[in-house]
Amino acid sequence: MGIRLTNGGTGERRRTYGAPRRPMSEINVTPFVDVVLVLLVIFIVAAPLLTVGVPIELPKTAATPLASESEEPLTLTVFADGRVAIQTTEVPLEELGSRLRSIMAERASPRIYLRGDREAKYEFVMQVMGALNKDGFRDIGLVTDGGGPDLDSIAN
Repeated sequence: MGIRLTNGGTGERRRTYGAPRRPMSEINVTPFVDVVLVLLVIFIVAAPLLTVGVPIELPKTAATPLASESEEPLTLTVFADGRVAIQTTEVPLEELGSRLRSIMAERASPRIYLRGDREAKYEFVMQVMGALNKDGFRDIGLVTDGGGPDLDSIAN
């Protein structure tokens, strides 16, 4: 039998030594919340770094960036040597329209970002853009690097 401590002479029990303890029935969620917050911060920091693309030299312009979208942007890359890639996958020109149609059927946004290497022929980039337009893709954004010349510096 254990030792009982009472509160003065009221007979109220404070603590019992040697008696079996009941299991704790409450879940401590603090460690779970800590882990979730750390993961949230990691995803917020890492999300801008996950932009899909293949390395090309984009032309520099003074244009302002387009507003960001909720889903990952679909990029079409035109290389200097005439190759074309959807995201990071190289696609033969004959299959470009059919592959884009199947991809766009599953997407919410109709926008395609066209990235043309600055060494690519302007004619070829415009032919790809015209073919996209002919196949029904009307929302096309051209991707460039910022920091290029503005109209005042070109005119001089």
